[in-house]
Amino acid sequence: MDTQNPSAPPHAQSRLAAGKHPNRRPPVGGGLLHDNARHTARFTVIGNHLTQHPDLSLLAIGLACHIQSLPKGARVDIKTLTNRFHEGATRIAAALRELEDHGYLRRERERVPDGRIVTRTISCNQPGHRTHADREPARPPHPPQAAKKKPAPRKKPLPAVPQPGCKAPALLQQATDLLADLRRRDSRLLLSVCDTAHLAPGVAAWLERDVTPAGLRHALTSDLPDEPIRRPAALLAHRLTAQLPPLPPFRAPAPAPPPATRHPFQNCDGCNRVFRSPTPGRCRDCRTPAASAT
Repeated sequence: MDTQNPSAPPHAQSRLAAGKHPNRRPPVGGGLLHDNARHTARFTVIGNHLTQHPDLSLLAIGLACHIQSLPKGARVDIKTLTNRFHEGATRIAAALRELEDHGYLRRERERVPDGRIVTRTISCNQPGHRTHADREPARPPHPPQAAKKKPAPRKKPLPAVPQPGCKAPALLQQATDLLADLRRRDSRLLLSVCDTAHLAPGVAAWLERDVTPAGLRHALTSDLPDEPIRRPAALLAHRLTAQLPPLPPFRAPAPAPPPATRHPFQNCDGCNRVFRSPTPGRCRDCRTPAASAT
């Protein structure tokens, strides 16, 4: 009965002895305790890779958990999320960009049967799960060498914009002021100096077509998408080109009236008064019936 099997270890071996694991030590003077109950309804499974993500902000993590708990077809645009939470549109838009950069959100544009183009938002509870389902990347035995920095990709150039017939400095300055004022109507339309200089001729082309500044602002800021606008300058360049109104009809100037004819001076045969007339004779007063009767 006291014979032991020398080929079998007396107990399971591990790198950390039981009781010495940092997450298994009993709390001493504080620390987190869990009072958990098993969920049987109305719950969502959230991975620790999201809730403990080292790079995401707290707002982005909370927003991702909220989005993953929503049913299919729920609206998750900035306006809807701003009405739901106390954070403003700017902070929510930044959090959505974080989730998109880390693969927890995707946006795809598609055309619906009525011809409109809509944006579909896709929530990913495990980014990259198509290639690595549940596995975490293996940690290398030694610290990896510093990766070579890749050059940043070149920014796609902006679309061309219409050009005015006359690039008067006053007209271009009016166009620049109008573009700088767009961010007051929508904070997403914040333009850089270079973008403003590129778009200003297109705005000037609208203004010289007898479009009022108010009408041009409405054309550029109405019916904007609800989701974040990545390149506001590209969107404005497209609208300036696609919605350019025609030139106003040509209106010939009215002909100038003919110059008045000035007749030479004549001496009246009746009263010897000087008056203008093409031929000699009597003045107007002498030609009246009263004057003739006398």
